Amino acid sequence: TTRKINVSKACCSSGDDKIYEMKRLSDDDSKKLLYTRIFTHENNCPHELKQVSTDILKKCDGVPLAIITIASLLAGNNNRPIKTKDQWHNLLNSIGRGLTVGEGVDDMQKILSFSYYDLPPHLKTCLLYLSIFPEDYEIERDRLIWRWIAEDFVQCENNWDNLFEVGESYFNELINRSMVEPVGIDFEGRAQACRVHDMMLDFILSLSKEENFITIIDDSEHRTSWQHKNDNKIRRLAIQNTCRMAEEATASSMSQVRSFTLFRPGVNSMPSLSLFQVLRVLDLEGCDLSKFSNLNLRHVGKLSHLRYLGLRRTYIAELPTEIGNLKVLQTLDIRGAHGIRELPPAIT
Repeated sequence: TTRKINVSKACCSSGDDKIYEMKRLSDDDSKKLLYTRIFTHENNCPHELKQVSTDILKKCDGVPLAIITIASLLAGNNNRPIKTKDQWHNLLNSIGRGLTVGEGVDDMQKILSFSYYDLPPHLKTCLLYLSIFPEDYEIERDRLIWRWIAEDFVQCENNWDNLFEVGESYFNELINRSMVEPVGIDFEGRAQACRVHDMMLDFILSLSKEENFITIIDDSEHRTSWQHKNDNKIRRLAIQNTCRMAEEATASSMSQVRSFTLFRPGVNSMPSLSLFQVLRVLDLEGCDLSKFSNLNLRHVGKLSHLRYLGLRRTYIAELPTEIGNLKVLQTLDIRGAHGIRELPPAIT
């Protein structure tokens, strides 16, 4: 699926192929979606909210993501009651024209911004962090939570709280607020992963760029330029596709990078680990390190601040003994590495 008609046309192998354009929801289906999200059943909407809800739905113009986003703002949960009638009207007036005029991209961004700014500060940070991952990427829950912990995004109110459990509550809250889509629900009702809707991803990518929160390198899409390479302000770096960045990277440009994520299409563009000075997160998951001689972990032992090392499905034959020098390492993920038979003696 795609929102870009040119992409769907490019996927057609012949002139006989047909493109199915998704229709917007009918008025009845829009009401059903909104009411079941807020009141658990479409017939439970109080009479005093029916007119204002109808007016809100007109501005959503049958776009499911807009309806779900609005519903997450108006609905209650264990900590919040359902919004009052006045609050419904305030939201209605804030939306402006809604999505009924033109393409509605800017207005959809405005609707998404209401949900974003309704988040508590710690969830804003955790949501922006998801802009590291490419479009339609399935983000595994445990991987994400341990990365949040390594970045100090997860804060316990009490000393006896478990960091991972608190992080999991953040993950679930983002799902409950419809900021991300759950993936792989297990028999206990827990999502094993999540995915970010493409319009939400565009929104958080824009915010991340404005706040210099994350720098994305993706030459195939040109979504985020390598604009910070010389100003020593890169905090979190993700290479999603092949680029010339490795040739241009210097110790100065990498000096403040706290998080580095490499995705498989960009495996040829990995800079030397010796360039990183304050790295906390190094995630190479899915990159086949066995096929590229330039990709080695020789300098990993010098990353004294490293807390998360993701080597899942990297097919490395052995771990360097220098990993034992990582005194603050919290997570070493070698699931699916296959070639590793034993851990270095320094790792207990």
